[in-house]
Amino acid sequence: MILNQKIRGSTRAYSYELIKNRILHLELEPGTKISEKEIADELQVSRTPVREAFMKLAEEELLDIIPQSGTMVSLINLNHVEEGRFVREKLEKEIVALACHSFPEEYKFKMESNIAMQDLCVDKNNFYQLFELDEEFHKLLFQATGKIRTWRLLQQLNIHFNRLRILRLIQDSNWEHLIQQHKEIYRLVMEGDPDRAMQAMEDHLRLVVVDRKVLTEKYPHYFIY
Repeated sequence: MILNQKIRGSTRAYSYELIKNRILHLELEPGTKISEKEIADELQVSRTPVREAFMKLAEEELLDIIPQSGTMVSLINLNHVEEGRFVREKLEKEIVALACHSFPEEYKFKMESNIAMQDLCVDKNNFYQLFELDEEFHKLLFQATGKIRTWRLLQQLNIHFNRLRILRLIQDSNWEHLIQQHKEIYRLVMEGDPDRAMQAMEDHLRLVVVDRKVLTEKYPHYFIY
């Protein structure tokens, strides 16, 4: 019985990660219908762990389960995007100010390595790895200031915000500007300049406001207000 539970749990986790990555990578576009049976057949598993994965993704607002109609990848809710961006901006400005006053030595190497890898992503044209490194850059600021639980709380709120950020990376290959902003934020943290670091963080997190207009005009069927 315990073994069967572990197998089902691992299958559910794998199904969840697979579908989530496909949604974030836009392999499954917003509004696309998705079938438990098709996923179960593809993975050669029963529908139960897939159904449980669907339920978890629905809780995270990545899937819409509509009775009698089926399941579809949720549209990107622009109100949720703005709410997530707003909260993240307010919190991260304070986080970066804290980092200016105290930034443990161990995190300096991690940040510098992270930024170096971002530059490599430009050379390799790897948008998804750049997104992961972007996330890691911000997460390191929370870790360095002892606020990792706050970072985790932000993740659920930022589901729609992150989907828009990934779409922006896919469509805009001018990644150098994004990376330059990261470098500037880190430089100001190292110089211990909280006022300018807070402004740099605000400017950085408002990039998506500018890009949103372009993306909604190009992909109006991806979004809902």
